[in-house]
Amino acid sequence: MTAKRDIRIVFMGTPDFAVATLKSLLDHNYNVVGVITAPDKPAGRGRKLRASAVKEFALEHKLKFLQPTNLKAESFVEELRTLEANLQIVVAFRMLPKVVWQMPEYGTFNLHASLLPQYRGAAPIHWAIINGETETGVTTFFIDEKIDTGAIILSEQTTIDDDTTVGALHDRLMAIGSELVIKTVQLIETGDVETTIQPVSEHLKTAYKLNRDNCKIDWSADLDTIYNKIRGLNPFPTAWCFLDNGEAEPLTVKLYAVDKESDSHNMESGTLITEKNTLKVACSGGYIHIKEIQLPGKRKMEVKALLNGFQFSEEAKLR
Repeated sequence: MTAKRDIRIVFMGTPDFAVATLKSLLDHNYNVVGVITAPDKPAGRGRKLRASAVKEFALEHKLKFLQPTNLKAESFVEELRTLEANLQIVVAFRMLPKVVWQMPEYGTFNLHASLLPQYRGAAPIHWAIINGETETGVTTFFIDEKIDTGAIILSEQTTIDDDTTVGALHDRLMAIGSELVIKTVQLIETGDVETTIQPVSEHLKTAYKLNRDNCKIDWSADLDTIYNKIRGLNPFPTAWCFLDNGEAEPLTVKLYAVDKESDSHNMESGTLITEKNTLKVACSGGYIHIKEIQLPGKRKMEVKALLNGFQFSEEAKLR
């Protein structure tokens, strides 16, 4: 039986998605000699500095952590070397310079929330749903010079149901991913890693960074496209659009939970229909039934509560 290597891990990550993996490493008694995470950032109305979820976890578990602003800075690189890690694990962090990812003896591997080579990029969980995929997964791979292109170690897939939101899929992939990282470390620990070069394909889908423009709903699109976009952005960062309600300025509204109804009609796309406790929007191929909505300066609320105190004009329209 091959003797296990003595693994010394530096973990790099920032959001909640990364915390699950860091916790799993500690639960499996791996030696995490350091944690690298993002600098504190202003957040909320008061713009107070807020620590990342990974930093909070590191503090709670008394792990040594670093918060570099420049990953190429000599001072950071030297401090990283003093940790004497022989393996680096990256989950939801930044692109690493070569001097960093080449440092450890057993390499640096990343957990990515897609089945590579599909959905390389910043928002793979969102875009899988937005594009109407029925399956996705997680992949571990050794980092190289480009983004999400390195040799694949392991992957695991899961299904996406027709009503799955990005919030639900995020949590499921977070759990599957943390288990896959442990399996990957175990292979490295015993020297049994076998990698697969990512296949070259002309039909790659990209997980572009989300911004205000690509989160806006286009009500001229078809029913499934709109439905997938809204659930692919629920609950974060949230799909939005304008509400024309007979006022001088349109209102910016956010949509959360929705259902869809296939139907043929002659109504103009974006037309709002209120019936008792329901609110639906006409679009090509049917209607989007709004279950949860957020008006400017208000909290997210169920449509039933909204209709108790908000008046929609007869010409009300979303655009």
